[in-house]
Amino acid sequence: MSDSIGARLREAREGKGMSLRALASSIGVSPSLLSQVETGKTKPSVSTLYSLVSQLDISTDMLLGRESHMQTPEPVAAVASSPQQLATSFLHQGSEDNPTLEMDNGVKWERLSVIEGTDVEALRVTYQPGASSSIEGRLMRHFGIEHVYLISGELTLRLDFDAHVIQAGDSMVFDSQRPHLFVNHADVPAIGVWYITGRAAAARQGSSSGEGVVAPVTRSETLNSAVDVLRSFRG
Repeated sequence: MSDSIGARLREAREGKGMSLRALASSIGVSPSLLSQVETGKTKPSVSTLYSLVSQLDISTDMLLGRESHMQTPEPVAAVASSPQQLATSFLHQGSEDNPTLEMDNGVKWERLSVIEGTDVEALRVTYQPGASSSIEGRLMRHFGIEHVYLISGELTLRLDFDAHVIQAGDSMVFDSQRPHLFVNHADVPAIGVWYITGRAAAARQGSSSGEGVVAPVTRSETLNSAVDVLRSFRG
């Protein structure tokens, strides 16, 4: 993760009037870890990154420097009824232009093209052998519907109390508010395409209804999966 991304996280936090300690406490990490993320000295896990963008109410586009506004823009429907509702109805993005996030534990996100104003996040994701979406073995939750198509390799999804193994050519979809964790048990990289739809709208609706941000599942919750995850994915 580049220093500029850490700087954008710090800018978003300060724009919200939050102290580093308050933000760290709200997402369940130490202030020293968050400070190292903001200064570019360390990389966050996928679960930590989702917690940050959710708590700060920003999009991955903003994090990658693709948006100038701190607040997530009001999205139109995921599928517009008319192209005239959008600023553009066509976008071609070369692979060399994919903004990239390198995260802890061998996980890489490449941001794919989407039409601005739609509530869709498109990513090409790589999990290196042994990589997982949380180095602590924690399940995470976030707003939106997650669509996954695996191009190569093998990936295990822990969803609530169940484990689902997907291989090249397989696809899946699930509600991202369900506690989940990805891990690559294989000895080759797992590469796939992710589409997360409706995250901004659901986050906005959740905030307005007083439900707040969906946070990672912690060991203090009644769900027994934290122990199960440690046994299943750290063996």
